[in-house]
Amino acid sequence: MDRPTALTRTTPPEADRSAPRGFVLRLGLANLGLYSALLTPVVVTMALRVAEVAPQHKESTLGLVLGVGAVLAMVANPLFGRLSDRTRSRFGRRRPWLVGGVVGGALGLCVIAFLPSVPALVIGWAITQCSFNAAFSALMASIPDQVPESGLGRASGAIGTSLTGAVLVGSGIAAFTSDLRVMLLLPAVLAVGLVCWFAATLPDRTPAEAPQPFSVREFLGSFVFDPRRAPDFGWAWFTKFLVMFGSVAPMTYLAYYVPFRMGLDAAATAGLVAALVAGGYGLQAATAALGGWLSDRTGRRKPFVMVSGLIVAIGIGLLAAAPGLSAIVVAQLVISVGGGLFYAVDTALITHVLPDESSRAKDLGIVNIANALPQSLMPMIAPFVLAVGGGQNYPLLFGIAAAAALLGALLVTRIKGTR
Repeated sequence: MDRPTALTRTTPPEADRSAPRGFVLRLGLANLGLYSALLTPVVVTMALRVAEVAPQHKESTLGLVLGVGAVLAMVANPLFGRLSDRTRSRFGRRRPWLVGGVVGGALGLCVIAFLPSVPALVIGWAITQCSFNAAFSALMASIPDQVPESGLGRASGAIGTSLTGAVLVGSGIAAFTSDLRVMLLLPAVLAVGLVCWFAATLPDRTPAEAPQPFSVREFLGSFVFDPRRAPDFGWAWFTKFLVMFGSVAPMTYLAYYVPFRMGLDAAATAGLVAALVAGGYGLQAATAALGGWLSDRTGRRKPFVMVSGLIVAIGIGLLAAAPGLSAIVVAQLVISVGGGLFYAVDTALITHVLPDESSRAKDLGIVNIANALPQSLMPMIAPFVLAVGGGQNYPLLFGIAAAAALLGALLVTRIKGTR
């Protein structure tokens, strides 16, 4: 690797910048690897591994393992982002966290794969979440480091495409083999290879100025921002939180809603939901790639967010009122199109309104809280909402989700610093 050069400023003037050749492709592939290793256990393999290790208490054990991991993920992303921003090394400030994070995450998955005990599962998943989120924070920070405003849409589209593609990769690996160790470790090998390739080709540069001493105030500041000093960033955070909050309900409760509406047994439900999820993610990935390209062509971000939130809200509304299978399929496709458009410009919009170029990774870590927090809040709120009126009140749950997505689409109009 070339030794990074010290800079008197973090990035050159916008007019003089262009993304490194092949950067967006390598960014998308690195993100695909990371998310494949991180999401495959959440979607498929962790539940199977828990059932092997603690068959008598699998539900509570799975909740413990995933719950601890979710909390640590919300802390780790902004914290390691802050540390990445402050890193001054001969290897740059992003490379050490990219390589160390992905290798640490793979080791955490090895603990889960080879040590059959509940404490090992908790500790292994904690290591995995912290490490992969360290790598993820540095990966996302490389976008504003390397990509000019005119190319942010394509970078955002690559992130959205790789995120949805990772679910398909994980599902494909699970369908390919019945060996749980292979299911856990094959995505980890993929992540290590793709992220290390990205790190090796990254023109990582270290700012010349030394960071401030890392105090308690600096540590606590890793998890907060002042919306009065950065109002655009604040509105973008709330927009993301609300759209994600609206999107969680149909994704999480589809397997329960389908038999509720159609009276199917468990086997028929599993096959139908798997087909809906696969088709939806495929459409979402294609929409994200196209939307990112269109956003760069038009130079606009906010209209895409507004339209995406509106489409997601319409799709959730259709799902709430769906009388049968055809309506459920249409609703899922509509939600997928809206989600793809949102992912196409979400990263581009957030990147454009980051408050301080010296703390990009930390601020992007705070943005990740807006992505992760709804996934914890919705399952906590949903049982109380579903119980209204005698139980299984899915129309009310989906109505709340649709309203949140619509409000998020409207709030993006408060952002003044980008079109």
